[in-house]
Amino acid sequence: MSKLNKTKQHTISESFNFQGKGLHTGLNINLNFVPAPENHGIKIQRVDLPEKPVMDAVADYVGQTVRGTVLTKDEMQVSTIEHAMAALYALGIDNCLLEVDAPEFPILDGSSRFYVQKINEVGITEQAATRNYYKIRDKISYKNPETGSEISISPDDKFCIEVEIGFRSKFLKNQTAILNNLDEFPEGFSEARTFVFVREIEPLLKMNLIKGGDLKNAVVIYDQERSQESMDNLSDKLGQPHIDATKLGYITGDLFYENEPARHKLLDVIGDISLVGIPLIGKISAVHPGHSTNTQLAKLIRNVMMNDLYNA
Repeated sequence: MSKLNKTKQHTISESFNFQGKGLHTGLNINLNFVPAPENHGIKIQRVDLPEKPVMDAVADYVGQTVRGTVLTKDEMQVSTIEHAMAALYALGIDNCLLEVDAPEFPILDGSSRFYVQKINEVGITEQAATRNYYKIRDKISYKNPETGSEISISPDDKFCIEVEIGFRSKFLKNQTAILNNLDEFPEGFSEARTFVFVREIEPLLKMNLIKGGDLKNAVVIYDQERSQESMDNLSDKLGQPHIDATKLGYITGDLFYENEPARHKLLDVIGDISLVGIPLIGKISAVHPGHSTNTQLAKLIRNVMMNDLYNA
């Protein structure tokens, strides 16, 4: 990222493909990244639908935000976009077409690392058009009165983020993560995987979600002991090996970072805030962030930005 001319727009140098399982649908999914011309922006196309509809990856189309960010436009819906969007934003990709043959992106390992690796592998192409930024002039904030989750963006001379999380769990209490600039993302944040508590899994299954969930695409935290029979039944529902129900902790083993959950929440913030549709200059502060609060802030920023452009 640091070697790119940040005053110019960029796209990927070659097309590439990912195949993987959908976290919520369990479908086998193809996702193509395709170079795009100047001023194209990031767009998503559902190639499995009859008209192959396309939508801009912007906050205007945010629908649901339960365990992922969902964009909806007319008959087109696509979810779990945030990890791919975070990689594109962090690596300075302004223009790209994302072709997908399902209503969600593949979850891969629950992080952004494979997207980052592939973009760096194929290379990044500088384009002639000037890159536009939106510089935050006044603080913009959003707070969810029901959850207490809050997020804001304030004036700064660069794009940076600070995230604080906390859960009622002896295995995941208070954590913070700080990104001082986007150059830190590939090595410091892209590997951070999504996480889930075992106690959350059954309610999510009842909501017809995480049909493709397994121990390879999330950090799974087991912090409230269940009976062995109950744990075995849950493992069978997920198609996973049985585990010892008396052993609490991180079922998936070692973390990539000591504060991996907080770093993943920061990764999600980047993916969701990228839906403003233009690179930002400002400092984001988030306390217990989630996709709902992240995307609400993205909508507020877009509203202010559009108003500024209208009155310019």
